[in-house]
Amino acid sequence: MQSIAKAGQAEQTINKSRFVARAEYCANEREVALFLTKLATAHPHAHHLAFAYQIKNAKGITQRMHDAGEPSGTAGRPILQPLEGQKLVNVCVGVIRYYGGINLGTGGLARAYGGTAKMAIDAAQLLPFVEMSEISLVLDYAKLDSFTHALEKVNGKIVDKQFAERVSLIATLPSHEAANFQKRFSDV
Repeated sequence: MQSIAKAGQAEQTINKSRFVARAEYCANEREVALFLTKLATAHPHAHHLAFAYQIKNAKGITQRMHDAGEPSGTAGRPILQPLEGQKLVNVCVGVIRYYGGINLGTGGLARAYGGTAKMAIDAAQLLPFVEMSEISLVLDYAKLDSFTHALEKVNGKIVDKQFAERVSLIATLPSHEAANFQKRFSDV
């Protein structure tokens, strides 16, 4: 499985209709909603915003697609196909269409949406997908710098910090590192 490190964008014009696609990393469905809102806001005069995504969660992979008023199966499904084909997870692709006045037919629409989505994915920087876990720790202030440095080495990040007599942290890091970090930095 793979995911996106850096978003990709592509644009093409087919029979006077302009298609603009963006492929972006989204960790959950809330981030998908924010991404799609941002895309719609950036293109307020677009006629359609079709999308598809795959999100990995505890129950497996959640897939969703939306045709945005286009004939059934001509937008969402063709956008989803390159996500499935390249085994991408935690990725959403949105494709904007500015209607150019010429009907493309169902086959033409499917090729246009799917092709533009694939171009955006190809323009993105991909990386192997790493399952992440969230851990909670309470540390002495003296251990905070070494924890932060070790976390950066494994591409983890601190999600929340609370300062009191000791530092309470919530961090995300690769799942295979979680037990090691709990053992190494826990004062239990």
